[in-house]
Amino acid sequence: MNPLISAEELQDLPSRVLLDVRWVLGRDDGAQQYAQGHVPGAVFVDLERELSGAVGEHTGRHPLPLPADFEAAARRWGINQDSHVVVYDDSGALAAARAWWLLRHAGFENVQVLDGGLDAWKQASGQLSTQAPAVGPGSVSLSWGRMPVVEFDELDSLPGVLIDSRATARYLGIEEPVDPVAGHIPGALNRPTTDNIDEQARFYDPQMLRAGFEKLGAQQPGSAAYCGSGITAAHQVLAAASAGIELGLYPGSWSEYCSYPQAPVATSDEKHRN
Repeated sequence: MNPLISAEELQDLPSRVLLDVRWVLGRDDGAQQYAQGHVPGAVFVDLERELSGAVGEHTGRHPLPLPADFEAAARRWGINQDSHVVVYDDSGALAAARAWWLLRHAGFENVQVLDGGLDAWKQASGQLSTQAPAVGPGSVSLSWGRMPVVEFDELDSLPGVLIDSRATARYLGIEEPVDPVAGHIPGALNRPTTDNIDEQARFYDPQMLRAGFEKLGAQQPGSAAYCGSGITAAHQVLAAASAGIELGLYPGSWSEYCSYPQAPVATSDEKHRN
């Protein structure tokens, strides 16, 4: 299944479960934005509480939720085994990709991300609603571990390319507005997630995306992506999937990595390493 769906295709879907995952780092007004207007029938999903687990010393800022907790959340959203789920946000899929990845990781394959998000829906003359839908509990049964994952102790032996998905200034250690240490994992190559989308927050066509990933060598088996806390790296996985490339995800990402004092840090541009 194509991981992306257009607003026009969404309008033609006779039955679907819609998830509104509006979230931006440093803000907590996603629920308020949802209440002011959302795609009719959409359920609000709280990224901090439903798409993330409890934070520990070495978990990173947004650890994965426990499998049982995520299944319970999916049922609250009204997902059944045969549901067609569409996820969207208003930030270029930087948050929606997390829900897409988690559902795929949990073995649920019939899920897509709305390309262009809420703006694309409005541009396609889609109506908005301020009413939260009455959603009955779903009955979906989920598993876990279906998407490739890289852990901290596997980084040194990664067989493919490691992509740092953060802004270049953070990758180079020029600035670090969130985490206590600046820089990147040695050997990682920089490809900001913003390289995946155009000015309308729509993903570039698959051929263009594939060329960008292949330039880094990310088509190699065993390649993976990380970001600050594992959220926007899922966007990298989504973009690669739309181009026919499988990327693993380092869920703890930089916020976990730099929590280990012994972990080496690089600040040089390593784009020519491969």
